[in-house]
Amino acid sequence: MIDFNSKQTLFSLELFPPKDTESMVSIYASMGRFKAFKPDYISVTYGAGGSDNHETVSIASDIKNKFGIESVAHLTCLGSTRENIDSALLALKAGGIKNILALRGDKSSGNSDFKYATDLIAHIKKYGGFDVCAACYPEGHKESLNKERDFDILKLKADLGVTHFISQLFFDTNDFEEMLEGMAKRNINVPTEAGIMPVVSAKQIMKMVMLSGARIPEKLEKCIKRFESNKEAMKAAGINYAVNLITELLAINVAGIHLYAMNNPDTTELIYKAISPMLNKTI
Repeated sequence: MIDFNSKQTLFSLELFPPKDTESMVSIYASMGRFKAFKPDYISVTYGAGGSDNHETVSIASDIKNKFGIESVAHLTCLGSTRENIDSALLALKAGGIKNILALRGDKSSGNSDFKYATDLIAHIKKYGGFDVCAACYPEGHKESLNKERDFDILKLKADLGVTHFISQLFFDTNDFEEMLEGMAKRNINVPTEAGIMPVVSAKQIMKMVMLSGARIPEKLEKCIKRFESNKEAMKAAGINYAVNLITELLAINVAGIHLYAMNNPDTTELIYKAISPMLNKTI
């Protein structure tokens, strides 16, 4: 179980299953470095329709059982039947995984017994044996009619018993604070982690923005325009932006920082070294 009862801000990482054997070996070789960052847990992403089911279960299980770090396995439901989901839950349980991030996932043309993440959350809770966390959207979900509807869905997720929320990536602390204020007004009293994506390349961030619908603030846009042609300068500027964003969040006593590590221990280390004193952790 992930403990939000202490006064200390949680620090967690997100990894994804590599697509090839060489990269899989690389991520395991890097696990000692990721462990040195003292994450409270590491989450592992899941492919649409269960395409990465085996790899997700294997990596999440090894993170917990071989490296001694709490793990969270992502589980998406669009394109999956109840039989698919129950098979995944059985595999997760066999792997000793206790925590699931329940997501709708990308739209799929396959058959699906689930329409929304809330349907999946309800199913997992009925299945039993897992702590379930869920996603939230500081700028509102890109498909939502309005933010009021977003808060209604967050309230439903909370009432279904999710243990905590992890936010989608965002680049302006004000968006995250406004979401927290809206949640408080509606008595959505669930610990909420801020999802932070370091901008290490202009191409990468444009792709992520297109997929998520996240807004690029003017000050970040200026950084991208100024440094996009210089790989090392863009990386340095992006890391600096992420560190400043995290610093602002720690100043408001955020419940947790969830760093989208992108399987890159070098970038993660640079960010961690900068913020670890504020987390009361040392490398």
